[in-house]
Amino acid sequence: MPGPLVVRGTIVIPDTELGWRFSRASGPGGQGVNTTDSRVELIFDLGATTALGPALKARALERLASRLVDGVITVVASEHRSQLRNRAAAELRLAELLTEAVAPPPKSRRATKPSRGAVQRRIANKKHRSEVKRLRRDVH
Repeated sequence: MPGPLVVRGTIVIPDTELGWRFSRASGPGGQGVNTTDSRVELIFDLGATTALGPALKARALERLASRLVDGVITVVASEHRSQLRNRAAAELRLAELLTEAVAPPPKSRRATKPSRGAVQRRIANKKHRSEVKRLRRDVH
């Protein structure tokens, strides 16, 4: 796990900007559960990073604002029994978060309206269904 974290081809976070904290995880683990620090917290200071350009950093800070505490994002992983696998899971989660956060905004939708033929087909279909149902009725 040591080494830089590749988020995308152009975005690489140096390992010096990643902080790790380990603690005991709940859940399965057998006899080693009370002695092994397998729960992993990956700490990344998004506000102070040099890995992102100013525009990408601003976009990420805005989109991840609800998850940040003083510009720092924390990702927790404790689903595996091994610390190594939890470290990999935390790195993957952080990479996915940052990928979504720095993605360019989607293109705005251009308003369109249905073609005249589509409207006519829709109304003809409605009239046909109406006629089918009218013919099913009981005549009194």
